[in-house]
Amino acid sequence: MKQTNEQITALAHHDSLTGLPNRILFYDRLNQAITRALRDKESIAVLYLDLDGFKHINDTLGHDAGDALLRETAKRIMACVRESDTVARIGGDEFTMILSNARTTNSKDRVAKKIVDAIAHPFMINGKNCTVSASIGISLYPDHGETAEQLVKIADAAMYLAKHSGKNCYCYTKPPSGCTSIF
Repeated sequence: MKQTNEQITALAHHDSLTGLPNRILFYDRLNQAITRALRDKESIAVLYLDLDGFKHINDTLGHDAGDALLRETAKRIMACVRESDTVARIGGDEFTMILSNARTTNSKDRVAKKIVDAIAHPFMINGKNCTVSASIGISLYPDHGETAEQLVKIADAAMYLAKHSGKNCYCYTKPPSGCTSIF
């Protein structure tokens, strides 16, 4: 019975495709991170990532190839963050990250650049090279918002700014402003 309950809890809080936390667990962890950051007077970065070109691969190579691409994307993102950070798949080809104790701009930028670079390398899916890129938006606690919802909304808006700025880059919507293109 205990094992069954643990399995049900795991299924309710994790994405079945990638094994990453899902939207529910992401928001729980973000709220906990905000509470800790407030207490310890720390900063948090929320990154919102959308894959550029995913729909084309999913449509031309099929859903199995799309699923394989999402699983590999999750692995690449996980390799770019610390073990203490959270990476979640919140739906489709959208991923979010919580970078705790993100004091310096360089640390957030370094992680975002590392992720953009990692995603830009071709994926080998079903024997075919597939290329996608990542558009990432970044919001900061407490600078850009004080609630999980505010931080995600601002990071999402920054991600759309990255998409409209040519994709394959990361952006902030508020200072530090602008987009950083990765070529």
